[in-house]
Amino acid sequence: MSEQDIPHEIVDDDSAANTGVVLQGQVLPNQLYIMPVHNRPFFPAQVLPIVVNPQHWAQTLARVAKTEHHCVALFYMDNPPESAEDFDPESLPEHGTVVRVHHASQQDDSLQFVAQGLARVRIRSWLSRTPPYLVEVDYPRTPADPSDEVKAYGMALINAIKELLPLNPLYSEELKNYLNRFSPNDPSPLTDFAAALTSAPGSDLQAVLDTVPVLKRMEKVLPLLRREVEVARLQTEISAEVNSTIGKRQREFFLREQLKVIQKELGITKDDRSADAEEFQKRLEGKTLPAAAQKRIDEELHKLSVLETGSPEYAVTRNYLDWATSVPWGVLGKDKLDLTRARKVLDKHHAGMDDIKQRIVEFLAVGAFKGEIAGSIVLLVGPPGVGKTSIGKSIAEALGRPFYRFSVGGMRDEAEIKGHRRTYIGALPGKLVQALKEVEVMNPVIMLDEIDKMGASFQGDPASALLETLDPEQNVEFLDHYLDLRLDLSKVLFVCTANTLDSIPGPLLDRMEVIRLSGYIAEEKLAIAKRHLWPKQLDKAGVPRARLSISDGALKAVIEGYAREAGVRQLEKQLGRIVRKAVVRLLGDPEAKVKVAPKDLEDYLGMPPFRKERLLEGVGIVTGLAWTSLGGATLPIEATRIHTLNRGFKLTGKLGEVMKESAEIAYSYISSHLKKYKGDPTFFDQAFVHLHVPEGATPKDGPSAGISMASALLSLARNQAPKKDVAMTGELTLTGQVLAIGGVREKVIAARRQKIFELILPEANRGDFEELPDYLKEGLTVHFASRYADVAKVLFHAG
Repeated sequence: MSEQDIPHEIVDDDSAANTGVVLQGQVLPNQLYIMPVHNRPFFPAQVLPIVVNPQHWAQTLARVAKTEHHCVALFYMDNPPESAEDFDPESLPEHGTVVRVHHASQQDDSLQFVAQGLARVRIRSWLSRTPPYLVEVDYPRTPADPSDEVKAYGMALINAIKELLPLNPLYSEELKNYLNRFSPNDPSPLTDFAAALTSAPGSDLQAVLDTVPVLKRMEKVLPLLRREVEVARLQTEISAEVNSTIGKRQREFFLREQLKVIQKELGITKDDRSADAEEFQKRLEGKTLPAAAQKRIDEELHKLSVLETGSPEYAVTRNYLDWATSVPWGVLGKDKLDLTRARKVLDKHHAGMDDIKQRIVEFLAVGAFKGEIAGSIVLLVGPPGVGKTSIGKSIAEALGRPFYRFSVGGMRDEAEIKGHRRTYIGALPGKLVQALKEVEVMNPVIMLDEIDKMGASFQGDPASALLETLDPEQNVEFLDHYLDLRLDLSKVLFVCTANTLDSIPGPLLDRMEVIRLSGYIAEEKLAIAKRHLWPKQLDKAGVPRARLSISDGALKAVIEGYAREAGVRQLEKQLGRIVRKAVVRLLGDPEAKVKVAPKDLEDYLGMPPFRKERLLEGVGIVTGLAWTSLGGATLPIEATRIHTLNRGFKLTGKLGEVMKESAEIAYSYISSHLKKYKGDPTFFDQAFVHLHVPEGATPKDGPSAGISMASALLSLARNQAPKKDVAMTGELTLTGQVLAIGGVREKVIAARRQKIFELILPEANRGDFEELPDYLKEGLTVHFASRYADVAKVLFHAG
C-alpha cells in the first residue's frame, strides 16, 4: 500500500479534534519521516526556520517534498549524530513535533526550510531504520479541561508573557498580535507558546513537550516563564544602570553642544575660539603693554581666530596667550614707605639682629626719600636657622608688597629661570614669569632661596642665567624664552639667601648687596625662645599656656646643653620634644599643670650632648677662633715635642691645604725668631715637634689660625704656658705681619659662648669689631695686633 493510500484522521490536540469537525489542511498523516533537532525542542506553537546539513538530510527532505502533506516529525536530541547513518533510534525522546515544511532551499553547504509546528507526535513503530527514517506515529489527545484552575493558569501565562515582551526587545510587534489571538479558553497552544518563549535548558523544555495533560504542563511552564521574566528584568536593570553611567556624559555632551548652537543662534554667546579671544582681550584691560608685546599678542590672537579648535597648533597658541595675557604688564602695587611701621614689623617677627634691622630700615629709607624702591638685589648670608627666609617675608610685609619664594637649590636647568622655547612639548615659561602671574603686580618681593646651592649640567647653568635677572642694568629688558617678550624686572625687589659665599660665582655675587646674618648669642636665643618658639609650639600642639610653662632657667639649660648651633632651628626642635612629652602627662591627668624646670630636662630630652667645655691649658696649648658655615667656633691647638733625636715637624687634625701652609709659615717664623722672643735658639734644631688640632674627624681649613699655631710653637720653645682665657685669630706672614680675617662677629659670639672675654684680633679688623652692637662688645678686652710681636707681648710679655 502506498503512502498516498494511507487513511488520514484528525487527532490533534486542538478544539477541532474535540468537536469532530475536520477542517481542510488539519488532517495529519500516520506515517512520517523523522529528523533530529538539537539546542532545544520544537513546539507545536512555533514557526521558525530550520537549518540542516544537506549531506545527511537532503534525501529525507526530498521524500517529504513528494508527499501531499509536506510534513516531517522533529525530535530533540542532546547530542545529534554526526551523520544520518550514526542515528540511534533508541536515543529519541517520547514525544516530538510534526511540522509542515515551507520554502525549502539549499545555499552553499546548508539546507534551510521554514517549519510550522502542528501537533505533538509519538512513534508507534519503525518502518525504516535506515536513512531516510520512516515511522508510524500517533498523536496524543489532549483532553479538554474547562476548570477554573486551568483558566487561572492561562491568565497567569498571558500576564507573564505580556510582562516579558517589554523587557525583551527581540519580540516584535507581530508577536504581540500573535499573542492576542490566544484565549484562556484554549490553553494548550498557549502553554506551548509560553514554553517556546523561554531560554530554559533543552531537557526542561523536552519535559514540557512530554507532558500532555494541560494543567500539569502549565504547572511546569509557569515557573520557567516567571524565571525568564526575572532574568529579563535583571538584565534590563543592569543594562539601564550601565547605560546611565556611560550615557550620562554623552548626554551632557550633546546637551552642551545643543546649548552652544542655540546660544549662538540667539547671539547670547559665541564659539570656543571667540570666547577664548574675548577672555584674553578682557585680561589686557587696565594693563600697559609695550608696543612689541601688544603687536605679538595681536598676531597670536589673529592666528587663534583662524585655527581649528581641535588642531594641536590651536592648543599651543592658546597656552601661549594664556601666559602672555596673565603677566601684569605695567601693574604696580603701592609701597607702604612708613619707617615706623617697618621697624614695628621687623621687631614683631625678629628678636635681636639690631644691626640687620637697621640695615633694612636704611634701605627702606632711601626708597621712602626717593618715593619708590626700585629693583634691588639683597643677599642675606648666614648659618642655617638664623631667620633669613623670615626676614625676606618681613621686608615684603613692611613694604606691603606681595611675596613669592622659590628655592634654586639643586637647580640644574637654566630653563627654570628663563623658560623653555615654545617648540618643545610641555614648554613653560620660567619661574619669574610664573611668579609675576601669581602675584599680579610687576613690583613684588621675590625670594631666591639657597642661591649658593645651584648646580650645573648639560642642560645649562642656572647661575649664569641669573646674571641677566639680577643685574639692574639688564633686567629692564629681561627676555623669557617661552614668551619671547621683553619684561621689565627693574621694579622687583629680589631677596636672595645663602649659607656661604664660597660657591656663588663672582660675577653673580658682584650684582648683589650682601647683608651678613651671624648666629645668636645665648641672650638672644632666650628672647627668641620666650617670644616666638615656645608660644609657637604650644599653639601647634593646642595646649593652653596656663597648663604648660617653662622657666627661664630651663630655657637657658636647653640652649647651653642641647642647642648650641648658631641658629634656632635645633632649639625649636628640642622645645617641640618637651611639649610632646608634656602632653602625654597632661592626657594622663586632665587637671594637671606642668611647669618644666632645669632638673626635669633629662627626663624630657635625655642627657645633654653639649657639656661645659673646660678650656685646655698648659705649655703648647692655645685657643683659636674659627668660622664655619654653621657659625663661629673655638679651635684649641696643641703642640708638643716628641723627641730630640732629629729635627722634624708633624701635622695632624685633618687640615686643609691652606691651614697646612699656615702651620708651615708659623713653624718657619718662630724657628727663625726664637732669640727675639726669648726662646732657646737651638730648640727646633734637635726637636721633633707634633702640632695637632683636636677633633681630627672634622675637616678644617682657612688662613686665620696662623698666629694661634705660632703661639703654640712659641709656648713650647719657651716652655711657658700662654696667658689663660685668651682666644685669638689672625693670619701670619713669614715676616711676622698679622693680616685681616673674616667672620669677626661669628668668632666673637663663639668666644662669648665659651665665656672667653679677652681676645686678640688683627689691627685691620678694628673697624669690623667697632661695628658690632654694644651688647656683643660689652665686657670684652680686645688686643689689636699688626705684627706677631703684639701677640707675644699679650701672651708671654715678650717681644
